[in-house]
Amino acid sequence: MNEPTDRPSPEALLRQASQEGRGRLKIFLGAAPGVGKTFEMLSEGAERRRAGVDAVIGVVETHGRAETEALTRGHEIVPRRAITYEGHGIDEMDLDAILERAPRLVLVDELAHTNAPGSRHPKRYQDVEELLAAGIDVYTTINIQHVESLNDVVASFTRVRVRETVPDSILEQAEIEVVDIPPDELIERLKDGKVYLPHEATRALSHFFSKSNLSALRELALRRAAQAVDVQMLDHVRALGVGGTWAGTDRIVVAINELPGTDGLVRAAKRVADGLRGPWTALFVETPRTAHFTDEQHRRVAAAMTLATQLGAVVATVPAVSVVDGIRGYLVHARATQLVVGKSRRSRWFEFLHGSVVDQLIRETAGVTVHVLPTENDAKARAVEWRRSKTGWGSPTGYGITAVLIAAVTAIASALFHVLSLGNVALLYLLPVMVAASLFGLRTGLFAGIVCSLAYNFVFLPPVGTFSVNNPENLISLFVLLGVAIATSQLTSRVRAQADLAAGNARTNAILAGFLGQLSSVNDPSEAARMICEDVARVFDVQTILLGTMAGTGLTVQAASNPDYRLDTMDLAAANWAFDAGTAAGKGSGTLAASEWLFKPLKAGGRTLAVMGVARHDAGDPVRADQLPLLTSLLDQSALVLERLRLETDMRDVDAVRTRDRLRAALLSSVGHDFRTPLTAVIAAADQLEHGATPELIGTIKNEAARLNRFVGNLLDMARVEAGALKLNVEATDLTDAVAGAAHDARRALDGHQIQLDVPPDLPLVRVDSQLLHHCLLNLLDNAGRYGDPGTPIVVEGRHQYGQIRLSIVDHGPGLPPGREAEVFETFRRLEGSDRAIGGTGLGLAIVKAFSEAMGMTVEAGNRGDGTGAAFTLVFPSNLIVRTAPESAL
Repeated sequence: MNEPTDRPSPEALLRQASQEGRGRLKIFLGAAPGVGKTFEMLSEGAERRRAGVDAVIGVVETHGRAETEALTRGHEIVPRRAITYEGHGIDEMDLDAILERAPRLVLVDELAHTNAPGSRHPKRYQDVEELLAAGIDVYTTINIQHVESLNDVVASFTRVRVRETVPDSILEQAEIEVVDIPPDELIERLKDGKVYLPHEATRALSHFFSKSNLSALRELALRRAAQAVDVQMLDHVRALGVGGTWAGTDRIVVAINELPGTDGLVRAAKRVADGLRGPWTALFVETPRTAHFTDEQHRRVAAAMTLATQLGAVVATVPAVSVVDGIRGYLVHARATQLVVGKSRRSRWFEFLHGSVVDQLIRETAGVTVHVLPTENDAKARAVEWRRSKTGWGSPTGYGITAVLIAAVTAIASALFHVLSLGNVALLYLLPVMVAASLFGLRTGLFAGIVCSLAYNFVFLPPVGTFSVNNPENLISLFVLLGVAIATSQLTSRVRAQADLAAGNARTNAILAGFLGQLSSVNDPSEAARMICEDVARVFDVQTILLGTMAGTGLTVQAASNPDYRLDTMDLAAANWAFDAGTAAGKGSGTLAASEWLFKPLKAGGRTLAVMGVARHDAGDPVRADQLPLLTSLLDQSALVLERLRLETDMRDVDAVRTRDRLRAALLSSVGHDFRTPLTAVIAAADQLEHGATPELIGTIKNEAARLNRFVGNLLDMARVEAGALKLNVEATDLTDAVAGAAHDARRALDGHQIQLDVPPDLPLVRVDSQLLHHCLLNLLDNAGRYGDPGTPIVVEGRHQYGQIRLSIVDHGPGLPPGREAEVFETFRRLEGSDRAIGGTGLGLAIVKAFSEAMGMTVEAGNRGDGTGAAFTLVFPSNLIVRTAPESAL
C-alpha cells in the first residue's frame, strides 16, 4: 500500500496485457430512444469506411427512419440469420457469418437486445464479446436505462423497469461517446413522429418521455460516462506509474476509528460525497494497537463500517505500522482527492509526546483536501485510553526478564573484562536491548537501553562503583551507547510490528487460499454449503448456519455447523431481511439487532444467493470489527463458488433444453417427410378406389398404413424411453420363436430380400421382455431391409459362445463408415450411403439400444468381414441365460 507512486501497477499492466489482440469497443450512449445514437454510429462508421477501414453492418435497426436508412447505403450488410421460434420467423445477427467474414470493424445496434431462443448466446452483448475476442472492433449503441447498476434508479422515477440490461463491466472496457440532445428538442422529435408512430408517441409523452424524466436520464448518462472515463484514466496512469491524483472526479476517503462519534464522520463523508457526486470509501487502518482494543471499541468500528456500507460506501481495511502510514498509503493507491478525519480533544502534553495524526496528515498529504471534524472524547473514553496507555508501558514480566538479561551480560562482561576493551563491552549491552525491544515492545526496549547505560557506567567506567565519569571520552562513549540503544530499540520494535502485520497478512492469505482451494474441488451444492459453514465456524470460533431458497419456497436451512442450532422468529426475520435487502441484519448491525445471530448476504452476479448466519457461543458480538474483512472475503469467495455451482446446473439445464430443441427440430424434419410419403400413397390409392378396388390398391393401403403405424410406434417408444416409463415384463423366451415371429411381421419391410434364419433350436432360453425384444428385432430387420442391396439375402444367425448368446442380423449393402459405427445408435442419426438417399426417422436403432440396455443386454454395430454389408448384434450376457446348453465349437 505504501509503494512509490512512480512504480507501475502490476494489476493494471496485466489488465492492459489482457486486451492485446482483442478488438476495441466503442459505445454510443444515449439518455433515451430517439437521441440519434444509431445515426451517429452509422455516420462515424461511414467516415471509417471512407478512410479505408474494412467496415460492415452486423445489425442496425432503422425503425423506418429515412435519414437513418440512407446512412446504411454504401455499407456492406451481413445478411441476418433466420430463426424459427413458436411458428414465427425471427431475424437475428449472424455471428458466424461475421466471424467468417472477419472485417476490421462491425456496427452492431442495440447492445442490450435479447437474442431469440436457438441463438448461440442469449444476449447480444455476449455476441459482441465474442467478436472482440476475435480481434474485431465493434461500434454499438445503448440507452442509459439498460445499464445493470442503474436499472433500479431509472425505474424509481420513470416507473418503467427495463428487463434487458447490460453488465457495467462492458462499459468499463469501452470507449464511450455520449449522444445528447436537450429534452425539449427530443420531445419535439417525438411529436413529429421521428421516434415512434403517432399513437405510440402520444402515450410515450405522457409517461416515459416527460421533461423531468428526460433531464434525469440525461444527467445519469453524463455521470456514468464520466465514471467510466475516470476508471480507464486511473488504470492507464497506474500502468504507467505516473504520480499525482489525476482527479477527473473527486474521490473521497473517510478514516474511521474506535473513538466515540466515528459514525458522525461517516455521515459527514456521505454528505461530502453527495455534494461532490463522487465515489467514497470508509477506511479503517489496522495497527498493532488494534489488538488491544476493548469489545466496545471493536463494536464502534463495526458499527461505523456497517453504517458506511448502508450509505453506499466501499469499505476497506488496510494493515499498517501507524495510522498515518496507512491513510497516506491508501490515499496514494486510490488517487483520492478528499479526506475526512476526526480530531478528538487531546492535552498538549499528549500531543507533545505522541504527536497529532491530523497535523501529520495535513503536512504529508499534498494535493488532498483534508476535512477535519471534531469528535467526542468523553470521560469514559479518556479513562479507557488512560488504562490502555498504562498497559502499553509493558508487563512486569518483561521488565523482570530484561533486568535478568542485563545482569547476565554484566556478569559475563566482568568475567571477560581483562580480555575485552570498553568498546566491546558496550557492544555486549546492545544484546539485551534488542531482545527486550523485539519480545516486549518499544518501552521495554527503552528501559533496557537506559539500564544498560547505567550499568556500563557503574561497573566499567572509572571511577568504578559510581555514576560519575571523569574521562570526557568515556562520557561520549556512554552517550553513544545510550543513543545506539534507544535507536536500536525503536528499529527493533518497528521491525517487530511490521513482522506481526506480515504474519497476520500471511495467516489471512493462508486462510483464504486454503478455504478457496477446498471449495474449488466441490461439485455438490449441499457439500459446498456444509464446508462453508464448518470452515467459517472453525476460523472464527462461532456457530454458523447457511440459508438459501428452494424452488417455490422461502429461506430454508442448507447447512449448519451445529445440529443443535436454534432460530426464533426474530432470527428468521433478520435472515429474510438480509436476503431481500442484500445487507447485513441481526446482532451487531443496524437492522433487527435484537436477534442473537448476525446474517450477512452472499451475493454474486448481481443477486443474493444465500445468507450466512453467525452467532457466538457466549453473549458477545458474533464477529469483532478487525475480523469483518476476513469474514467478508470468505463470504465473497463462498458466493463465487455457489454461483459457479448454480451456473453449472443452469448450463446442464440449458444443454438439456438445447438437446430437446435439436431433437424436436430433427424429429419434425424427419417425420414430416416420412409421414408425407405413405400418406400420399394412401390418398392416391383411396382416390382410385372410386373406380373400383383392386388387390394392388388394397395392398398399397395396407403396406403404407403399416408403415405409418411403425413410425408412430417408434415415436411412442422413444417417448417412453426419454420419460423413463419403461416397465419390463421379464419372462423366459425362446430366441428361435422370437426370431421367426419378428421375421414374419417384418416380411413387408423385407420385400425383395431372401431371409435366411441360422438360429439353432437348442439355444438356451433367455430372461427378457419378449415384447421389447420383438421391437428390437423388427427395427433391426427393417433397417437391414432398407439398407441391404435389392435381391440380396438377409441373414439372422445365433451363436452361444464364451458364456453369452450373440444374435446377429447381417445384410449385403454399403455397410457403415469405418470408425463411425457407434453413431448409428444416436437419436435421429442416419449414416446413409453416398449413392442413394434412404428415408427413415433415425429412431429405430436408438430404440434398439435403449430397449437392449433396459433389459440388461448390449447391441453392437459393425461391418461384415468381407466389407459387403453391415452387421448388428444383440448380446445376451450369462446372467440372462436361464439354462445351459452345449456351446458350439470355438
